[in-house]
Amino acid sequence: MQPFYITTPIYYVNAKPHLGHAYTTIIADALRRFHMLLGKKTYFLTGTDEHGDKIVQAAEKNGCSPQEYVDNISSTFRDLWPSMGIQYDHFVRTTDESHKKCVQAMLQKVYDSGDIYFGEYGGHYCYGCERFYTEKELENGLCPQHQVKPEYIAEKNYFFRMSKYQDWLKQYILDNPDFIRPERYRNEVLSLLDSGALEDLCISRPKSRLSWGVELPFDTDYVCYVWFDALLNYVSALDWPDGEKFSTFWPGVQHLVAKDILKPHAVFWPTMLKAAGLEPYNNLNVHGYWLVRDTKMSKSLGNVVEPLEVAKSYGLSAFRYFLLREMHFGSDASFSEESLVARLNADLANDLGNLFSRVLSMTGKYFDGVVPAPAEYTEADEEIQTLAAEACRNYVRLFERVRFSNALESLWELVRALNKYVDSSAPWALHKAGDTERLGTVLYVLLECMRKVAVNLWPVMPEAAEAMLAQLQLPFDVACVRLQDEAEAWGHLPSGGTVQVSSSLFPRVDWDKEKQRIEAEAAATASKSAEKPVQEKNADSEPEGYAEFEDFQKVELRVGTVLCVENHPKADKLYRVEVDLGEQKPRQIIAGLKEFFAPEDLQGKQVVIVANLKPRKLRGLESQGMILALRTEDGMELLTSSNAVPNGTKAS
Repeated sequence: MQPFYITTPIYYVNAKPHLGHAYTTIIADALRRFHMLLGKKTYFLTGTDEHGDKIVQAAEKNGCSPQEYVDNISSTFRDLWPSMGIQYDHFVRTTDESHKKCVQAMLQKVYDSGDIYFGEYGGHYCYGCERFYTEKELENGLCPQHQVKPEYIAEKNYFFRMSKYQDWLKQYILDNPDFIRPERYRNEVLSLLDSGALEDLCISRPKSRLSWGVELPFDTDYVCYVWFDALLNYVSALDWPDGEKFSTFWPGVQHLVAKDILKPHAVFWPTMLKAAGLEPYNNLNVHGYWLVRDTKMSKSLGNVVEPLEVAKSYGLSAFRYFLLREMHFGSDASFSEESLVARLNADLANDLGNLFSRVLSMTGKYFDGVVPAPAEYTEADEEIQTLAAEACRNYVRLFERVRFSNALESLWELVRALNKYVDSSAPWALHKAGDTERLGTVLYVLLECMRKVAVNLWPVMPEAAEAMLAQLQLPFDVACVRLQDEAEAWGHLPSGGTVQVSSSLFPRVDWDKEKQRIEAEAAATASKSAEKPVQEKNADSEPEGYAEFEDFQKVELRVGTVLCVENHPKADKLYRVEVDLGEQKPRQIIAGLKEFFAPEDLQGKQVVIVANLKPRKLRGLESQGMILALRTEDGMELLTSSNAVPNGTKAS
């Protein structure tokens, strides 16, 4: 049986861990546990990425050295994961000496093969992304990720001949349909390769600009570019090239990443491996964003969710279940405590918790807590057994393909059916009628199916699953479970054993009370913030960012009405908007408003347009102006007039 190697991205230590980090690491833990139950040898890697410009800037801001800063933030990640029920095998840091030696060995290997060369390059550098952008990759002259103007930098650097492997990579992806999944991200990468846009990759930074990094083995005046350094953690942690772990687990690896780092993992990494003579990884599994109030989490918006606080409020098992159940892997999902409580009450308290409570109570009441021996099964019993087998079969198939939400739904079809089976079989009526044989069979069917549910749930919420099995008086041993056999297995719960006669696994949560608590905590936080003294600027200091009056006179702002809003065919974050400015035909404007507004929020609204902005193409479509909007605590608001005005009215 092929070993199973699962990785998270190594998390950048310029900020503390948030919900997105927790989600990726929890699903990695769940997949690792799942494959353990299939009988595979597993290895789970996570860690932190600790080099680059942003680390130096964050350290300076905190008044410490880069090493002191990364030691502190890295420990917050390492300390958080056990409290999330996460059991990793290795925590890698890019400041580890073993990792740095691996990076230098790989650089030397690729350099010696002729795939690294010295050249000069000028480009738009975003410090937030720590990468260069070409002119056509920018949106309105801004970084597409951070919406800030990059700095143009021209300097001599070392480059990896990535373009050399474009045709190979395209063919490899076509020949291996599951290499990147879900399919939408595979198609996105193929579209990039079809456009012929793959350029050579700058892999160094001069020490005159950045010294915090891995020194190039062939030129001590340069350090390695952060992505070429970071991606190699996946093999450095296995002691490449001669380590036993490397020979055991590579290339049978599953990478988990969020969609914002698709290109480095889908393009940079496989071409680096090819250049080094290594086999590509098995699969790249790409998930979407967790949104808060339909907006991507951001420190500047103040909507970052702290996972430990949520888990403390509602329980770790409910938190882990919600994350895997709520997000359809690959798509974005919205997080709110209200939706978590709704899922907890519906799925865990009403369905699963109620099932355990009812059945264990009746077993205690009617059989003194002793598991009854089943008699002859009826058609209704066999239907439940068939459904249980199908649910287990679907669960394994879907979970293995990272379709966690669908897998859990298949299991909940069984949970809901068991509750209906209780109602239709009416054990209380059987007891009253003295039909002990039939009563015992019904309860055995229920208890055995509950065992199946608990075993399958162990990867998702191990703490609760082990508690459920303990209530059935079944010790849990990973080595004794094979999920792939559960569909056909029956009778693993021994008759004559005893079970716990009461259960309160998932108490219902009163959302009204929770809402009051959340609002009270928010008010207390706001009150503390208001009490902090505001630092006044020196009255004699010159204000920053002056614009000359002549420059301002050049800007022409006009009011227009939005006629049409469509998704940009080649960009996830952009709309194609048509605006009536009182001209012969509507203006086409490409607007980065998709994260904040639905099409119906814009349709028919009057907006303020920069009308004399030079037209330019954004992802293949010409934009003939810019829609102005304001960032707020809740996201973004359109800039408009207080009353309706004729289209084309000029602001003055």
